[in-house]
Amino acid sequence: MDKTSIISIVSFVIVILFLLLSVFLLTVKTTKKLSNKLLASFLIITAVDISVFFYHNFIEFPPSIEMLRIQISSFKDPLLFLYILSVIYSDFKLKAKHLILLLPWLISIIILLPNFFMVSKDAQIDFLSNYSATIESKWIDSINRVVEIAYIIAEIYYVLRYRKLLLENYTSKEAFYNYRWLKQLIIFILIGQALTFLKGIIRDSGDFDVNFVNIFRVILLLFGLFFSFWLVFKALISPKLFRGIGVNLQLSKEMVNENDSTKDNEHSEQIQQIKTYMTNEEPFLDASLSVQSLSDKLGIPSRELSILINQELKQHFFDFVNDYRIEKSKQILENPSKNKLTILEILYEVGFNSKSSFNTAFKKHTGVTPTLYRKTSQNQ
Repeated sequence: MDKTSIISIVSFVIVILFLLLSVFLLTVKTTKKLSNKLLASFLIITAVDISVFFYHNFIEFPPSIEMLRIQISSFKDPLLFLYILSVIYSDFKLKAKHLILLLPWLISIIILLPNFFMVSKDAQIDFLSNYSATIESKWIDSINRVVEIAYIIAEIYYVLRYRKLLLENYTSKEAFYNYRWLKQLIIFILIGQALTFLKGIIRDSGDFDVNFVNIFRVILLLFGLFFSFWLVFKALISPKLFRGIGVNLQLSKEMVNENDSTKDNEHSEQIQQIKTYMTNEEPFLDASLSVQSLSDKLGIPSRELSILINQELKQHFFDFVNDYRIEKSKQILENPSKNKLTILEILYEVGFNSKSSFNTAFKKHTGVTPTLYRKTSQNQ
C-alpha cells in the first residue's frame, strides 16, 4: 500500500470519527448545549478540511464550491476560541460582537473576488490548479498565520486566567476539571498546528520531495487519529466537564480600586475576623467551600473577601483553605487515639475529596507524606 492510499484511509477514518462525535455532542442531553454546538462545529469544519485527501474519489465540486471548502478552514480558530470561552464561563452567550471573528474569512473572500469569483469557470479551474503559487494564496496564508498566532495567545491567556480565578475562588478538585480539560486540549491543538506549520514550510519551500511531504502528512493524520480517539474517550468518561464560572468573575487584583476607602486597620480587623472564624467554626471541613459560600457565612461581600485573602494575605483562596485543612489533619495524625482512622478517612474528614490532592498539599506544607508524618510525630 502506497503513502497516498494510507493518507486517504486515515483521513477517511478521522472524518468519520469527527462526524460521529459531532452527532453525539449535538444530541446528548446537557446543560451546556452551546459548548457542545461550538465543539461539534469545530469538528465538522475540521472534517471538511481533512476530507480533501479522499473526497475527489467520490465527488467533484464546482470550482467556486471547492474554493469555499478551502477557505472554510479559517472558521476553526474562532470556533475553538469561542468553545474555550463557553467552557470557562457558565453563562457565556454568543453576541453580535462575536461576528467580528469572521473578518479574516471575509477578507479572504474579498481578496479572491477579482481573479476567482468574478471570472469564468475555466479561469476558476486554472486558478485552482495553481492556487498555492498565486499572490492571493500567499496573502491569505499570511493573514491566517497571524490570526492563528493571535488566537493561540488569546486562548493561553484565558486558560491561565481561568486557573487563577479557580485558585482564588474554589478549593474542590471538581472545580478544576474544566481547566485540566482545556489545558490538555490546547496542548493537543498546539502540537497539531505546529506539525501543520512545518508541513506547510516544507511544501512551500520550492524544491521539496513529494514522498517526504507525504510522510509528514501521514504523521500529521496519525496524530489526528490519536486526537480523535482521545476526544471520544474524554466525552465518554468525563461527565463532570462544563461546570464553568460566572462570566463576570474577576481576579482579585482586577477588583482592587486604588481609591478604595477601606483603611488598613479595617483590613486588619476583617482579616482577624476571618482567621477566628476559620479556627473556631472550621468551615474548611466542607469540601465544596468557595469564596462565595464563605462570604455568606462571614457576612463579608465576596469581592472584599477575595481581595483580603488574595491580596492582603498574599495567598490564593485554594492555598488559604488547604492550610487549615492540613493543620487539622496534622492534629488527627498526631493523636494516638485516632490511629484506627485511615489516611483516606482523614482526608475526607478535613475537607479534601481526593487522595492525590491531599498528599500533594500535605507534602507541600510539611515536606513529608501523611503516613510518614504520623509515624514520626507519634514516635517523638
